[in-house]
Amino acid sequence: MDHVFVIGLGSNLGVREHNLSAAVEAVARLALPLAVRLEALSCVYESAAIGPPQPAYLNAALRLSACCTPEALLEALHAIEAAHGRTREVHWGPRSLDLDILWASEGRQTEQLTIPHAQLLLRTFALAPLLDVAPELAVHYAPVLERLGGPPPVRGTLRYDPTSGSCELAASAQCG
Repeated sequence: MDHVFVIGLGSNLGVREHNLSAAVEAVARLALPLAVRLEALSCVYESAAIGPPQPAYLNAALRLSACCTPEALLEALHAIEAAHGRTREVHWGPRSLDLDILWASEGRQTEQLTIPHAQLLLRTFALAPLLDVAPELAVHYAPVLERLGGPPPVRGTLRYDPTSGSCELAASAQCG
């Protein structure tokens, strides 16, 4: 049975645009092991970092369907982060790549995983891209995003070419 997931992507180290594009490409390559199908990509937003002083983040989201458990997907996402230089040394520290399950068609509360993401209702940089790829959730999350001050500034849109398997950031002030 396929499950729908929305994955949050973030980067504030290195060439942030490249890191987000590489993450989309890596997630798309999970098609064989986890039966992942990429369904939608969000705008890319820029926001100040939470935590210790560090560079600003670029954030986005992707929507996918997969025939796997949330735990299996999370393990694959952690492997992608590690392959792109992610280390877990400082809580809320800078990251070359951060991949989180923001939302799924089935909620989950375990010691390892909380879906929807435990901090989702506090983060405009997660809510805005979530709503880009899952507009049907607006009834639940759009009022929260507005109470938090609205979406962060848009820096472009992710574009994925399934034929070549490549992703790039297209300069655009709006999604779609």
